[in-house]
Amino acid sequence: MFKARRDALRELILSKPFVSFEEMSEMFPDVSEMTLRRDVEYFENEGVAIKVRGGCRSIVRLSSDSDDIVNLPAKKLIAEAAVPFLETGRSIFIDSGSTMRTLCGYIPDKRYSFTTTDPRVALELCKNANASVNIVGGRMEGVNHTVTGLQASRFLSDINIDTAFLTPTGFDEDNGFTVASFNECELKRIVAEKAKCVVMLMDSSKFGRSLPYTFCTVEGADVIITDAEPETAVKRKMLLSGVQLICAR
Repeated sequence: MFKARRDALRELILSKPFVSFEEMSEMFPDVSEMTLRRDVEYFENEGVAIKVRGGCRSIVRLSSDSDDIVNLPAKKLIAEAAVPFLETGRSIFIDSGSTMRTLCGYIPDKRYSFTTTDPRVALELCKNANASVNIVGGRMEGVNHTVTGLQASRFLSDINIDTAFLTPTGFDEDNGFTVASFNECELKRIVAEKAKCVVMLMDSSKFGRSLPYTFCTVEGADVIITDAEPETAVKRKMLLSGVQLICAR
């Protein structure tokens, strides 16, 4: 029975992007949730699944884009640390880029309302059967596949945003959060100004880099999630600005 249960769970986990503990309990009504949690830990140690809030996700999904994601281990840590800032019943903006695609793999299967400028992020978010996903219309940037332009700016100006998950290309103490594209900067700036809570997701390779366009200052961020502590002076400025700094390990 023990082996049969785990074989059945393995097949279920590999067949779906997310499996909740509630679904497991319905499949095995005579098995305690504590036992099912131990089963998930077993699959996590085997590299089959990753435990997330409310259940687990298939590692197959999490690694599907790994070939083109730089610093993937760090981005996985950052993504997992960002999940508690997701709230149902809120308008949530998910930025473009590989860090956000990584985050999609950790999002629980709940009734979220998302908006994004990245078609690839939108496709990942749509794998959550309970999520409502809005994709911004406009002109697609060829390099980073972000939708930009006047139409996109107007769309974002007209919607309410409770929480925005944003990612910069660079960050330094003087210039704040920066990107290389003017059009992308304008969109991120609109989102950062409208959002009630701005959560910056950035791996430590972004520290000390400054690109031409600043879309948000340190004071404009509410939370910064990274994988390593910044230099002392930068950390001090963040904390003095009232930013919640989270170093995911």
